[in-house]
Amino acid sequence: MSGIQSDIHVTTIVGTGLAPAGALSASSQWQGHWATEEDTQAFALRLALSPAIAHATLTLQGDLGAGKTTLVRHLLRALGVRGRIKSPTYAVVEPHSAMDCPVMPAGEPLSVWHFDFYRFNDPREWEDAGFRELFASPGLKLVEWPERAGAFLPAVDLQIDIQPDDMNPHTDPEHDSARTVRATALTPTGLRLLEALA
Repeated sequence: MSGIQSDIHVTTIVGTGLAPAGALSASSQWQGHWATEEDTQAFALRLALSPAIAHATLTLQGDLGAGKTTLVRHLLRALGVRGRIKSPTYAVVEPHSAMDCPVMPAGEPLSVWHFDFYRFNDPREWEDAGFRELFASPGLKLVEWPERAGAFLPAVDLQIDIQPDDMNPHTDPEHDSARTVRATALTPTGLRLLEALA
């Protein structure tokens, strides 16, 4: 396993409307550092081994080039997705079926939808695209640029923020893949995913 640097931070979730005050554990946030792409892969593998991933909604936030799609690709591979994994930047959503998924019963695939709302100009495009049914169906939803869907986006279990580590004076310029990562649980499912990262 990779030597990912991480810390669990104690935070209070305020104003999410997803759980009553005090319903979530005090350890609702994980923060770490990915020095290499192998660290990203190790993070994805930990998430993929959590049974909570099978019916979760994860958002991935960060600027262009932060590494959101790279994380998704590693996560999909760890879940058992085969074949080419395309970015949904132009299609908005790419469906996947994860065969031999470690958290599913033998022979039962995991349905995964990878969304990218970067090209949305108005949050109402989410509603017009008919995504309500997809988000209501069983399976994993991975959402890049969730803020472009506004209030239309259903409850999120885990929010992952990825930022290039160029502000860190100790970052080796040879390792431009270095990232600072924060994962915040917004629901009990999110907390179970955080447990896999601890």
